[in-house]
Amino acid sequence: MPKSEIHPTWFKETPVLWDGKPLCLIGSTKKELQVDMWLGNHPFYTDSQVLVDSEGRVDKFMKKYGLDSTDQ
Repeated sequence: MPKSEIHPTWFKETPVLWDGKPLCLIGSTKKELQVDMWLGNHPFYTDSQVLVDSEGRVDKFMKKYGLDSTDQ
């Protein structure tokens, strides 16, 4: 028989919150979950992805392969 006191409490309807607003309900061992990113605000899915140029690496890559930064 497995021990009964070693398992965490399971909450069937745990709210997932983003910016204080509920997104959905899921099962979890925590009473509520806070998320920073989700499908509705992730840059990949919202076409607002920005290239971060650290020390000119992106420009060097674009120049090396003859690409324009506006190309998709």
